[in-house]
Amino acid sequence: MLKFSPILLAVAWAVIMYYVSAWRTKSEMDKKSTLLNDPPLLALTNQMADALDLNQIKVHVYEIDPVNGLAVPDGRIFITRGFMKKYYDGDVTAPELASVIAHELGHVALGHTKRRMIDFSSQNAIRVALAMFLSRFFGGFGAIIANALTSMLAARLSRKDEYEADAYAAALLIKSEIGVEPQISMFEKLGKLSGESGQPMAWMMSHPKTTDRITAIKKLQNKWQ
Repeated sequence: MLKFSPILLAVAWAVIMYYVSAWRTKSEMDKKSTLLNDPPLLALTNQMADALDLNQIKVHVYEIDPVNGLAVPDGRIFITRGFMKKYYDGDVTAPELASVIAHELGHVALGHTKRRMIDFSSQNAIRVALAMFLSRFFGGFGAIIANALTSMLAARLSRKDEYEADAYAAALLIKSEIGVEPQISMFEKLGKLSGESGQPMAWMMSHPKTTDRITAIKKLQNKWQ
């Protein structure tokens, strides 16, 4: 039992840190967010709510500059002020922003946001166990190798979640009669903004390559139609 104590301690510490981080994130978002109040966007979220047999879909605007959409463990959906600014400037359309909201809804509906605590704790335990084992053969390099391997595992799981949320969003957008065209054009715009084409080693990225995501959505569109 004693020889496994470092792993158990790592898991316990990961769980504690997750809850502390979640509490801090919730506290900050409560202070820095307001309910979305934009008629064109609300009309589209109402279409999606009808498709899901919900009364409404609440979306919050998070007052930070980066362009992003977020789903938090308590099930709330956020669009950043930076994203809203792109929308008001005409760089992003209402249907394109609705596709981002649909994607974040996918993370919530599929349980990704709640499962990340378990994944984080498990990965931390794997990292400690691998580091202990590999250090016997590679000395100080064991921890480096363990970190690299667990980072690759985390990135792969994250990419899987993104593909699943994309598919959920595509299905919801089609059912809502919004269509996947805004979802595809949104990805094309985000790809250009991020300069993703020059990034090496896509298998280490926490998100799939934009071109791969667009291809997957188009395949689903062809299949469903």
